[in-house]
Amino acid sequence: MTVRVQAAAAQLLYALPRPLRRALAGRPVRRDGQELALDAHLLLRLQQLSGAGLTNGSVAESRAALDASRHLVSGPAIQPVDTREIPIPAPHGELPATLYTPRDPGPGLLVFYHGGGWVVGSRASHDNTARFLAKHAQVRVLSVEYRLAPEHPFPAAQEDALTAFDFAHAKAGDLGADPDRIAVGGDSAGGNLAAVTALVTTRRGGPAPAFQLLLYPAVDATVRRRSRDLFADGFFLTDEEMTWFLDHYAPEGVDRSDPTLSPLLADDLTGLPPAYLATAGFDPLRDEGEAYATKLRQAGVPVALSRQSDLIHGYANFLGVGRRFTEATAEAAGALHMGVA
Repeated sequence: MTVRVQAAAAQLLYALPRPLRRALAGRPVRRDGQELALDAHLLLRLQQLSGAGLTNGSVAESRAALDASRHLVSGPAIQPVDTREIPIPAPHGELPATLYTPRDPGPGLLVFYHGGGWVVGSRASHDNTARFLAKHAQVRVLSVEYRLAPEHPFPAAQEDALTAFDFAHAKAGDLGADPDRIAVGGDSAGGNLAAVTALVTTRRGGPAPAFQLLLYPAVDATVRRRSRDLFADGFFLTDEEMTWFLDHYAPEGVDRSDPTLSPLLADDLTGLPPAYLATAGFDPLRDEGEAYATKLRQAGVPVALSRQSDLIHGYANFLGVGRRFTEATAEAAGALHMGVA
């Protein structure tokens, strides 16, 4: 079955009456005082039936599988959004990037880092997420193709993330943006890169982001929290996959307590830009994200913490199926609009 046919089948499945969708998904899942949204439950059932996962064999095979399946749940390209390729000069050559411009954009710009455990994922896998944020937040989005592990382990991705922000600030006028209204953001590993970029730029002095958009970020590579055990398997991102990703990005010899890998462990978070930090209730990363929000608040940083208690990791990429994923991502877009409007 082709990807196009599979995507059409998923659309038909989500269009069924709710009782039929519930029957196909199975009995409601409740854990830790939360009930999994039917849209998320049905997606997990489809994943279970297909045998797909975030890691599928080797690194090359995992990347190829993600690229082949990215249209299954992301939906058709969101319009009207214009795109333009922007090469970003870097010490090792160029970072490819795509500038997304919605109709009637405001002065804000989001430098966006895709998720994928620092190992898989790309601008292409997160194309509709970037389009959605651009359109619904009414900001330009610069989506960055940073270097991936294991070919380029820590701190390569973090260095590229910082290079991209510095470029966006220096070239804001050329990008059609106000240099004082540049946000950084990303999902999962991309949320980690956004948080680290905000931390590094604030500590060095000079240009720093005006806002952080952190979607279920990875922020502590040293501690195994309760949510990682509660949702270790069966909720899209698994405990085994988290270990696989981190071992590729921060292999033996890397200090995983380094704040540029684990920003939750930074001694001082004062002065960081305001943040919208979203977690998913059924996500092994939930508790570390919420711990980071608490530490930011304790440092006096304005934080809007939003736990999407009925959702799973990765929900900002599931915009083509159901309504619940879109609702949650729309909230993030609204926060971004307010942050850099």
